[in-house]
Amino acid sequence: MAVGIKVGSITDELGTAEFLHAFFSTISARLEDRWGARFPVLLNQLYQGYLPHSQAEAALSELAKIRDELSALPPSAVVWDIDDRAKQPPWGNEISGDITDLSNYFVTSTGRDLIMTVTETLEDLRSNGGSAEIVRY
Repeated sequence: MAVGIKVGSITDELGTAEFLHAFFSTISARLEDRWGARFPVLLNQLYQGYLPHSQAEAALSELAKIRDELSALPPSAVVWDIDDRAKQPPWGNEISGDITDLSNYFVTSTGRDLIMTVTETLEDLRSNGGSAEIVRY
């Protein structure tokens, strides 16, 4: 089952629920001491499925910090499931040479950089109002 991030009538496909969980697991495991401690807007609100317009600016700020900090970590530091650290990505260690660090490790099912996709969605939310939702389809 695919998941996407939706603002208004536009949904950007992200990938599977497991893939999205891996992204947030990596953030929490590598950049926080507990889930949502440093990045509460993204991990405790957006990841839970809903982010109001009033939180768009804070979410963008958190995402910029995340991108910066993940860029210092090698692809081998990915955490596929924070609750089961032994779990590995379905592709194992066979990744594209274009992936140089964790900031560009996550690529959507449509081939776009995940952090850039979420950034664009949050910028749209900030500009146009409404809410952002994680949707399954």
